[in-house]
Amino acid sequence: MTRALLITADPGLHDELQRLAAAAGATCESARDPAAALRGWAGAALVLVGADLVTDLAVIAPARRRGVHVVAWGSVPDQVFRPAVAVGAESVVELPRHGDRVTELLTDLGEERAVRGLAVGVIGGCGGAGATTFAAALAQVASRQGTSVLVDVDPLGPGADRTLGLEERPGVRWNDLAHTTGRLSARELRQALPRAGTLAVLTWSPGEPRQVPPAAAREALSAARRGHDLVALDLPRRPDEVSEELAPRCDLVLVVVTDTLTGLSAARRVVAGLPDPARARLVVRGPCADPDAVARAVGLPVLLTMADQRGLSESIELGLGPVRGRRGPLARAAGEVLGRLGARPAAAA
Repeated sequence: MTRALLITADPGLHDELQRLAAAAGATCESARDPAAALRGWAGAALVLVGADLVTDLAVIAPARRRGVHVVAWGSVPDQVFRPAVAVGAESVVELPRHGDRVTELLTDLGEERAVRGLAVGVIGGCGGAGATTFAAALAQVASRQGTSVLVDVDPLGPGADRTLGLEERPGVRWNDLAHTTGRLSARELRQALPRAGTLAVLTWSPGEPRQVPPAAAREALSAARRGHDLVALDLPRRPDEVSEELAPRCDLVLVVVTDTLTGLSAARRVVAGLPDPARARLVVRGPCADPDAVARAVGLPVLLTMADQRGLSESIELGLGPVRGRRGPLARAAGEVLGRLGARPAAAA
């Protein structure tokens, strides 16, 4: 199921859909009447039904399926909506005004995932709290069960690829994506990123300016979620345009804090700048006498506490990443976060 089925007898509409498909790199089959449409109905990954044939198609009542969209040239007549519902259409799209929506649907053809992966943002509540390390640990632990990617959007951070020991791996960095426009294929991004097995990373090239347009970052996150079971984002403590774009798109934001007077004071200021505190929770690193007191001091619930991990610096310097086994504090804490989120590998097509 990697082809699109175009159902229309309108030559102008057919040519425009073929043009959009070619731009998206998609393969299409055409059906110019409802009888021909039925032959390819079940086997197509995507079905685009022209408004000129949707009423006739509704009469023969094809089996309900996902991925059906009605496409009209110009404004959509009111009489199109009832048969569109009858054939199970997920949307009715006007061309050429919404051509980008059709291109988006065609670009996603053949992508293995039926659902988006989870996105977890990690922010340091204070300097040295270990946000990058914990984001890397989340990505490492998630990669044991499925695919994961660590997305580095902290321009002052140590570098996500170095933290995971992937700095020598070839692949696309932010600098390569900064000037891209349009829909980014999840499959192509996943294949292009530096990776080790099921674990990938997206960060900056050494020595290059650590800048990325918010629109490019938004599209990269969307493609990463469509191509991985988990996306862990290393977010900066000081909000910028990119973090303000990506943080609200996370399923959960974790603020890593230390139970010290200066650490909690700094964390409270970080939390005050979050766009959606309702989705945020605290991870307390190191000794913590009273999690409830930490929650009151910072203004967020504590999700979990985590002991310091011995040999952490050595593990990272050896290129092994922060998680070396299954029983260390980082591995247990990352596993608990993923378990609470219900993170499971999505079925591949």
